[in-house]
Amino acid sequence: MKISMGMVTASMALTLASCASTSDKTATDIGGSQQDAIQTVGVVPPPAPPAPLPTRSESAAPQMAVRNSAAMAQLQVMPAPPMPMQPVLRERYDGKEVSPVHLTQSEPVSTFSVDVDTGAYANTRRFLQQGQMPPKDAVRTEELINYFRYDYPAPQDRSVPFTVSTDMARTPWNPDTRLLRIGLRGYDLPRAERPAANLVFLLDVSGSMNSADKLPLVKAAMRKLADGLSPQDRVSIVVYAGAAGLVLEPTSDKAKIRAALDALQAGGSTAGGAGINLAYATAEANRIEGGVNRVILATDGDFNVGLRDQDALIELIEQKRDSGITLSTLGFGGGNYNEAMMEQVADHGNGNYAYIDSAMEAEKVLSDEMQSTLFTIAKDVKIQVEFNPAIVSQYRLIGYENRALREEDFDNDKVDAGDIGAGHQVTALYEIVPADVKGWIAPRRYDKDKTITSAKPGELAFVKLRYKLPDGDTSRLIERVVPTSAMASAGPARGDMAFVSAVAAYGQLLRGDTLLGSFDYDDAIKLAGPQTDYWRQEFTRLVKLADSQSAN
Repeated sequence: MKISMGMVTASMALTLASCASTSDKTATDIGGSQQDAIQTVGVVPPPAPPAPLPTRSESAAPQMAVRNSAAMAQLQVMPAPPMPMQPVLRERYDGKEVSPVHLTQSEPVSTFSVDVDTGAYANTRRFLQQGQMPPKDAVRTEELINYFRYDYPAPQDRSVPFTVSTDMARTPWNPDTRLLRIGLRGYDLPRAERPAANLVFLLDVSGSMNSADKLPLVKAAMRKLADGLSPQDRVSIVVYAGAAGLVLEPTSDKAKIRAALDALQAGGSTAGGAGINLAYATAEANRIEGGVNRVILATDGDFNVGLRDQDALIELIEQKRDSGITLSTLGFGGGNYNEAMMEQVADHGNGNYAYIDSAMEAEKVLSDEMQSTLFTIAKDVKIQVEFNPAIVSQYRLIGYENRALREEDFDNDKVDAGDIGAGHQVTALYEIVPADVKGWIAPRRYDKDKTITSAKPGELAFVKLRYKLPDGDTSRLIERVVPTSAMASAGPARGDMAFVSAVAAYGQLLRGDTLLGSFDYDDAIKLAGPQTDYWRQEFTRLVKLADSQSAN
């Protein structure tokens, strides 16, 4: 059923936009059920907003609908008054404690959902480039690791959508332990074989977006995404400020998309809930059977009108996800940035979360990696590792704190998990203690068995993966044995293993991990070694920034 364009009136948008103020956007915007779990932190205020563009007065017209980009070009939302500069602004993160150590004899099984989000890396970079250390709750080490690509073999055919690789090295920060790496790589999808995409850009044009690092960057990012689409794809644009409106009906005309984006201005409060409902309704009305149907939300996450309760928001997104419409989120700006909401709703929407802090990051996420972002090849991907207590006495998973699952969740196809897009890679690192080596946890006085024997002495660990095909409801299983010989042959970390270890150490240092001993940022730089790739070279520069700023 097509949506009536009369749903949205120009006068509603103008009235609410001109009356709303951004001064009441505080940390209380998140629902009470999440308030205690979310930490607010002070950050450097963003750059002063640019001078507002000239506006045109409008008479009241209750039934005048915004129907297309031409109408949008005439409708200029009145910018909100400049927000007074505050000495401290507030951002929201939902951080978890660093993963604990586990005794293999009592907890041999580790289970978690895959994660291909990268937002924490770019957001951390934003803090460092502003001369600040990022708050610990903003750092998720697995997202730092998965920001980069590694030399994993590609699948030979699509009967299994991704390959599974394992390798091991001595831990650079602890000579008594070993690092076990598990790597997944999805198959590449040639452009000619891509399914058609029905994309709804849901863009925040509220007053809080009125700064150079927000709405202008949103426009640039959306242009990048639109430029990579094919004639079979369709784009709609929904905006929300004081009210939500459909400003571009579905089209593959890139000139119309650019014109609609160029016409956008920021002003008003944030009717996020109404915007999400309209975006999903638009996606449903233009659904492509067998294609990609996705809402892409671009915002600073500062909802203050409508659907405020984060639990209610997540419930809505899960309902739409089950109908086949997924949600990805793109975060922008700082000061009032609600990363807790952005990351969680993308996870529950079977989409991806990325943070866009520059035009280069927009190019990377929405042009270079577009097919990974949009085209899912496996969903509900879970990893379960069972360690042999006769070979491994203790272990810990580095990162994935907010992706942990219960052991019984692994075989339960009703439990939601992460998705893998075409060409995506996922990396997980375990730090393990050999059975004959003193570990982090001292021996217990009342342990019954001091000597553990195994019926499978040749196995160090057993790796299992479950996944569903994009249109499937029943999971498939992949199993791999990690041989005991991998520990005996483990040498110093080199090449990709050295670099991924350096990124893991960088993340854990930012998080305040006490198990890194005396290993520091300078050690991480040396471990990463010289690089030729731009993004890896930038990583080294960021580690140096963290080193200098941590000393202040």
